[in-house]
Amino acid sequence: MIIGASATAFSRRLLLGLLCSSAASAVLAAEPAPSAPADTSAQSDASLVGQVFVTARRREESAQSVPIALTVTSAETLTQAGVNSIVALTQLVPTLQVLSPNARNTALTIRGLGASYGLANDGLEQGVGIYVDQVYVSRPGAATLDFVDIQQIEVLRGPQGTLFGKNTTAGALNITTRDATNTFEADAEASVGSLNFRQVKATAAGPIIADKLAARLSVVGTWRDGDLYNPISKLHQNARDSVGVRGQLKYTPTDKLTIKVAADYSAQHPECCTQVYVTVGTTLKPAAQQYAALAAGRNYKVASTNPYDRLSDVDDDIQADQFAGGGSVIVDYDFGNVTLTSVTAHRNWDWEPRNDRDYTALDVTRRSANPSHQKQDSQEFRLSSNGDNRINWTAGLYWFDQNVTTHGVTEYGNDASYWLLPGTNSPDSLLAGYTVFNNSSIDTTSYAAFGQLTWKVNDRFSLTPGLRYTKEKKDGVYAQTVAGGSATTDTTLINRRLGIARPQNFSAKTDDGSLSGQIAAVYAFNENFNVYGTYSRGFKSGGINMTALPLNSSSQPSLSAAVIRPEKVSTIDLGVKTQWFDRLLTANLAVFATNVDDFQANVVDSGPGALRGYLANVEKVEVRGAELDATTRSIGGFKFYGNLAYTDGKYDSFKNGPCPLERIGTSTAACDLSGKALPGLSKWAGSLGGEYRQKTSLGRLSGEAYAGVDASFRSAYFADSSDSIYTRIKAYEIVNLRAGFQSDSGWEAFVSVRNAFDSEYIQNITVVSGNSGLVVGTPGDARAVAFTLRASY
Repeated sequence: MIIGASATAFSRRLLLGLLCSSAASAVLAAEPAPSAPADTSAQSDASLVGQVFVTARRREESAQSVPIALTVTSAETLTQAGVNSIVALTQLVPTLQVLSPNARNTALTIRGLGASYGLANDGLEQGVGIYVDQVYVSRPGAATLDFVDIQQIEVLRGPQGTLFGKNTTAGALNITTRDATNTFEADAEASVGSLNFRQVKATAAGPIIADKLAARLSVVGTWRDGDLYNPISKLHQNARDSVGVRGQLKYTPTDKLTIKVAADYSAQHPECCTQVYVTVGTTLKPAAQQYAALAAGRNYKVASTNPYDRLSDVDDDIQADQFAGGGSVIVDYDFGNVTLTSVTAHRNWDWEPRNDRDYTALDVTRRSANPSHQKQDSQEFRLSSNGDNRINWTAGLYWFDQNVTTHGVTEYGNDASYWLLPGTNSPDSLLAGYTVFNNSSIDTTSYAAFGQLTWKVNDRFSLTPGLRYTKEKKDGVYAQTVAGGSATTDTTLINRRLGIARPQNFSAKTDDGSLSGQIAAVYAFNENFNVYGTYSRGFKSGGINMTALPLNSSSQPSLSAAVIRPEKVSTIDLGVKTQWFDRLLTANLAVFATNVDDFQANVVDSGPGALRGYLANVEKVEVRGAELDATTRSIGGFKFYGNLAYTDGKYDSFKNGPCPLERIGTSTAACDLSGKALPGLSKWAGSLGGEYRQKTSLGRLSGEAYAGVDASFRSAYFADSSDSIYTRIKAYEIVNLRAGFQSDSGWEAFVSVRNAFDSEYIQNITVVSGNSGLVVGTPGDARAVAFTLRASY
């Protein structure tokens, strides 16, 4: 295991503290066990103190009673920690990892599984489901959008293939926004900070028709200058520029019927996203075909070889415009013994990028853009039992339909032949102006029927079986055409150019059905000490390569690679959920083992150019790990939380994998990666935080003064699927500080310092096209200070 010394010390201290908590719970567990209550609805308000309620099983219940490893983050915690998106949420939830060089190429993983690292492919489904108010959000780019009026976020770990059935083989993010209210309330928030950071948030809610119709409207806007400087364009790049709005109407004509109509829209217009020089790797190619010689041959010198100088030198415009929106209608009708729920939704996502894919000031790739447009419709019906019965159950039907269309273009420049076809003495004119157009469209239709019940065998022991059958069909069409470049009849030159990109035209389809689900058992030693075991079976449908296919031995597209097999995941979870000292302390431990057959990976063609990835199946993947979570309520004004995760994942069998940079030669085809670590996965990750609040009164000013700290760390991990030594991101720690005052009259002011010790770390890494050895990446945010003022009514 490679891990920085500071991260090792941090993890040891964190582990020691959390293990002490677990030891205390074990001692208390030995006390005589009182009878568990049969009906939680009959409990007193005192029995609910210290409880966090979730909807992880599509009904409201205590997080401690759910046989799922999960982390719950409240709106207050998100605000205080400065977490405004799923990308930033990783600092609070160590088992969640997000790689996001830009919105379209965002990959989410939980326990190392869920998405393949590399360029996005429209034919690949995510394994981590994002659900906002019960609506599945298909595009992972939503992870980069600002949160709007969040109530809480539940991160569910492991396959959720029964109730969250849309390909959630790795886990799910269950996000809940705040409801419209029948009493008027409003709040506003404004922040300013480093790099000209500005953020405004505002929410208003209240009745339109007393006790019948209520409304809620929320807006958010975020702006920040770029943290990279480009001396060529004289612009600051990788900026933030986004706005979002969300509205809801809640209609309750009777006590039995509730109708919620919601709509949202978000837009981003940043000067983003580019990367900077990180390192140069040595390949097996002749020295004349490697980066140092190639750069010298064109008198090119990078702006800086230190990524933390934050200097980029791309010579083309960049943009990462993103537009997302949709609406939903949720109807609940209470029949007495059961409630019928209908969730109807439509969403769309538009991606309008522009990139300089060679990441240098050389004229290799003049233009690279893959605008993508997605729309989805879904309908879910659920019938659930009411109350707390001997058997509680949920059954339902689900339909999902999606279309993703992409119209991409890549144009090569005067340096392309020299850089991408080194050693061939090809004229510059061969690729100058050579333009590749790709058009693709893929339709996905999914149907599912599901059911889950919880049988309370007795007051202490319960079983929860669940099954879901999913039928999913995909139809894809891909066409690639080329134009431009010098006119030539030389067959050798023509074949060299076609080796970079050639016309392709194919269609493919996949149609598969699957049975997924779980069986969970929970035993309550007492009302504060539960143990559980869960076996889950997840399934991710087959995929279609919506990109240029790799070439076969005859230099023709390999049509056998157009379709990839479904991914099958099985997980065993064993856990302990405990609370003690009158629920002042909550500590939960989970251990798990996951096996994946036909893991869907996004690999990179190691041939000339190597500009696009394609999908493939990895025979078998294994992940093993343990997770410890602890939180406290206020103890003498102090509150603490800590999370620690150990995760060991590897390719158990991957004989036809992509070669790491250091093993690429002039004719490299594939490498055996069996036994290698999964990309994007830190063996150790954790977070630790605390806050102190003290009642304060100064004249007419009264309220609470507070100070807090949030720290997180990750051990080293590989940032691409080939496990190249040159794409290993080193271990790092981040410490955030905050201090403020919350007035009894409804306003709050606080100062936050993110990355207080200015830790230098890399967020993501890319091996640049052509495999010259150049490796670029995105440095993490430097220390930033912000001041926030909030007011509530």
